[in-house]
Amino acid sequence: MRHFAFLLEQYGLVVVFLNVLVSQGGAPVPMWPVLLIAGALSIGVGAPWPEVLIAAVAGAMLADFAWYMAGARYGRRVLALLCKVSLSPDSCVRQTETVFGRFGPTALLFAKFVPGLGYVTVALAGVTGVFLPIFLALDAVGAAIYFTIPILLGRIFHNAIDAVLMTLVQLGKYGVVVIAAALAAWLLVRWIERRLFIRRLRMDRISVDELAQMIDGGTHPVIFDVRPAEARALDGMIPGAIAAHPSEIENVLNAYPRDVEVIIYCACPNEATAAIAANHLKRAGYKKIRPLLGGIDAWAGAGHPIAT
Repeated sequence: MRHFAFLLEQYGLVVVFLNVLVSQGGAPVPMWPVLLIAGALSIGVGAPWPEVLIAAVAGAMLADFAWYMAGARYGRRVLALLCKVSLSPDSCVRQTETVFGRFGPTALLFAKFVPGLGYVTVALAGVTGVFLPIFLALDAVGAAIYFTIPILLGRIFHNAIDAVLMTLVQLGKYGVVVIAAALAAWLLVRWIERRLFIRRLRMDRISVDELAQMIDGGTHPVIFDVRPAEARALDGMIPGAIAAHPSEIENVLNAYPRDVEVIIYCACPNEATAAIAANHLKRAGYKKIRPLLGGIDAWAGAGHPIAT
């Protein structure tokens, strides 16, 4: 534990930079504990707090630039990848598209404050072609605002943080065990939250080929597109689909008999938004509901037509 304390004192800026870089890169590694400690140490033996802030912003911007470029090159496939590697629920895509559609690139100023929103907002900026200098400026300001808070909190509560660090140093190897156990518990809680979320979404899906065969065969199910209006305008819709985003679905609930077959699709991993909307429709009395496996991306990828 003494070696860890020495690293923070002597190489605090490098530790902060690498910690933020890895965390913003998508690894499930918490940033706030390191930033709080770096802020507390800046009162005495550590690096000055402006340098800590610069190191944190630099690490975040490097990771964010990589996700921005990935979004610009690979499109929405990157969004699916981000939600699959993240421990945040898959609703992050739906949530981010709604926020990004409402605020545009300025969402970068506050995206890091919402768990699971920051990564996807950065990638979505690349997907939608936000001008790179604008992206860099907004991302830098947003990162500076976000990281200033834990650093200043560390300075304000430096006496308490110093006492905790001293206790951990005195515990020696047991202090390392305490830190490792705390990190393991944090990861376990996040993993359990994700598994419970996915379990709630379990229901029968319909494949793209099955839906195409139904339409070609003259069986026309009711198809709901539960993506935000901005996503529908950007990527188009399955022909004949009806706009039914969660903010709009109340307007269409009474338009169809409860025994009609309903197909719902979105553009998120595990069809998260579609499954959530399907559960909402079940509570409203609809009985035949199936999310489209793979969503709009699978439909377009199979070469089926898209209405604009």
